Amino acid sequence: MQPLFEHRAQFAGYETRLLELEGDGPPVILFHGFSDSADTWRFTLDALARRDRRAVAVDLPGFATAAHLKPGEVLPQLDAFARALTEHYAPDGGAIASGNSLGGAVALRLAQNPELGLAGIVPVAPAGLDMARWLSIIEREPLVRALLASPVPIPRRILTDVVGRIYRTIAFASPRKVDPKMVSLFASHFGERADVARFLATGRRMMPELRDPFELEKIECPVLVVWGKQDRMVHSGGAQRVVNALPETQVEVIERCGHCPQVEAPDRFAELLLSFPEPLVRAA
Repeated sequence: MQPLFEHRAQFAGYETRLLELEGDGPPVILFHGFSDSADTWRFTLDALARRDRRAVAVDLPGFATAAHLKPGEVLPQLDAFARALTEHYAPDGGAIASGNSLGGAVALRLAQNPELGLAGIVPVAPAGLDMARWLSIIEREPLVRALLASPVPIPRRILTDVVGRIYRTIAFASPRKVDPKMVSLFASHFGERADVARFLATGRRMMPELRDPFELEKIECPVLVVWGKQDRMVHSGGAQRVVNALPETQVEVIERCGHCPQVEAPDRFAELLLSFPEPLVRAA
């Protein structure tokens, strides 16, 4: 079983944190969602390690421990970062890219560059395929409003507790069943209330870009779209847009699962990822 090691590197001018496995074969490259981090893939990385599979998860620019975004449009910055990362880890092609939510959008846009020679992509509840609801859901959450409106500084311990409760409430179909360690890892990247405000500002900045962010007809590699059936953040009907553009797309909707299948249904998600792009083995 390959050990997971954490280190820092720079791609396209953005310093970031990486969680990496030195396994065999072309790498699996993992992109997290809005306000999340590379830690969201720890269950997936554990499954890949048991199969001796090479993989890397990163903090995207603007989030967690990565460098802040620069002025201007957000998606082109993430595109440049994702391309540089892919070219570094798979200079001869063959990588599989997967991403959740915003990271799913990054994976889809990455696959629009056929010269990268991707072996396939696995976008998980990707943003940008239907009318976006995720930002309004976050901003309407009473705990978020209370957090931002507080007239006094909030101690970090209380801040991370509140962020963790918000994460449990909006991202999952069964909040009580989510591993507390994953909730703690998510919340740990919110050091102060200003981080919450900055992430929300980034979300508002991205909204116009996510209205029509894809040229799906340019994608030539195999595609597997994964969604949780009880996803509140991004509706699973968005998968039909990918199928309409790319009829051979495989779609897997996971029952009793919300916006983050890699956390809430880790065994099923790992099974799907490890079998792709081979034919899927359906659960009984």
